[in-house]
Amino acid sequence: MKLLITGGAGCLGANIIDAYLERPGMEILVLDNFATGYRASLPQNAENLEIIEGSVSDEALVNRVFDGFKPTHVIHSAAAYKDPDDWVEDARTNVLGSIYVARASERVGVKRLVNFQTSLTFGRPETTPIPNDAPSKPFTSYGVSKTAGEQVMLAANLNVVSLRLSNITGPRLSIGPIPTFYTRLKAGKGCFCSDTYRDFMDMSDFMAFLELALDADAPQGVFNVGTGESKSINDVFDQAVAYLGITMDEPVPVVPAGADDVQTVVLDASETEKAFNWKAKVSFEDTIRKMYQWYDEFGVTAIFSHVKAPDVEKK
Repeated sequence: MKLLITGGAGCLGANIIDAYLERPGMEILVLDNFATGYRASLPQNAENLEIIEGSVSDEALVNRVFDGFKPTHVIHSAAAYKDPDDWVEDARTNVLGSIYVARASERVGVKRLVNFQTSLTFGRPETTPIPNDAPSKPFTSYGVSKTAGEQVMLAANLNVVSLRLSNITGPRLSIGPIPTFYTRLKAGKGCFCSDTYRDFMDMSDFMAFLELALDADAPQGVFNVGTGESKSINDVFDQAVAYLGITMDEPVPVVPAGADDVQTVVLDASETEKAFNWKAKVSFEDTIRKMYQWYDEFGVTAIFSHVKAPDVEKK
């Protein structure tokens, strides 16, 4: 397999490389601009791994990379989300970048393209867990641009599966409440919890699914990838407090979801489970514990978010 991963220095990309690099006959190429990914997350001097710095929004670069490497499989993980107000950069990366990747994939005859999509494509859903066929109603820069990019992929003449992902939790995670609580509590700083609910999946469950999704004979289309289990951000905080052995004098403040946030994003993956004969197995408690054990050993890098921080964080 010749696997090209856009955004391969991010959390998901780096874990995929860890899992696939040593397989016989595997060649991997990573294209990443390192805006939110880290070069240090990638193996250095591996003979079957090529790392190219650059953005998927650079059409000429994308074409050179694809024409030179000629991938058989593509994982499109690249995404811009660093600044919630930067609609232009999000559009360049998430929309134009998807167009360039799709066109290049068509031209070189890619056998299977796996697109990573945010579950924020559903906007503020009418029902939860969110069914696989729920309408897309994004309203943020990240959600709107990623949804447009997904439509580009689905419209291309390609064998495509687009995965609407829950909160995938594993080594190198640097976004969201899990690393935030760990970092702030270890430093003796205060925390707050947004009044929101999410679906947290362990990286091992995701990797088991990705193995199936990369198969060129597997189902095409869009699929939810999650546990279907709703957990509050307060639940995550409680796990962090328990893991670190901290005694709280007062309950942690809980604040309403911000204007650009969604209160509940929990995915119904029943259609995915049927189509791929797969199901998430790792419990929420074990998922969080494994993450904190990893931070104990390797630490936390800079933390990013696709939503604006409420004023309470500044206090």
